[in-house]
Parts: sequence; C-alpha cells; structure tokens
Amino acid sequence: QVQLVESGGGLVQAGGSLRLSCAASGRTFSRYAMGWFRQAPGKEREFVAAISWSGGSTYYADSVKGRFTISRDNAKNTVYLQMNSLKPEDTAVYYCAADTIQEYNSGSPRSRGYDYWGQGTQVTVSS
Repeated sequence: QVQLVESGGGLVQAGGSLRLSCAASGRTFSRYAMGWFRQAPGKEREFVAAISWSGGSTYYADSVKGRFTISRDNAKNTVYLQMNSLKPEDTAVYYCAADTIQEYNSGSPRSRGYDYWGQGTQVTVSS
C-alpha cells in the first residue's frame, strides 16, 4: 500500500511559478518511478512529467517542456514539480502517481503505468 499526498497548488497569475510536492509513504519510495498528470474541467487526464526511480531520467509533455521541472528527493520520500512561466491553459487538478508495478522503472507517460494516485491539488492560473 502506498499513500501519496500532493501539496503546493493554488492561484497564481500568468507568468508566475508554483512548486508542487508529493509526499509518499508505505513502500520503498526510492525503488519506483513517479509521474505527474493533470486534468482540466471537461478534459481527459493528461501526462505532464515523469521521473525514473533514481532521478537520472526525466520525461515531459511537449506542452510543459522548458517550463516545468520534475525532481525527487529519495531521502525525503518526495517528488516535486517546479512550474515556471505558468499559462492559463495550465489550470487543472494535478495528480502525482507511483509506479510500484515493477521496481526500478524509468517512468511512463501512460497513466496505466501507475498503480497509486494522490488525491490531487488544484492549480489555477489567471490571465
């Protein structure tokens, strides 16, 4: 069993920054890949970023590449999403996800690659 708790969401003006955190508990965090996804009202959930178990590999959706950075601190069992140059179209509920299906994975852009999800944190970007 894995528990994921996101924090750091809020309201920010376009061009601003936010840092999301996802605290994990319940299993050996350092052995599994993590991802961030988001879902805007009326839209399907979409991939944002992923990071391998070691942090050595990262992947981004084209829409956030160059603006968002995913990182992890295995000593703190936490994964982060630094979001810069935010745009109104980034408005969504952001979810972190853990892939404990197989240890030592590199991360996946597919939601089916993750078996645990957090409750989500709202990010609203005003124009």
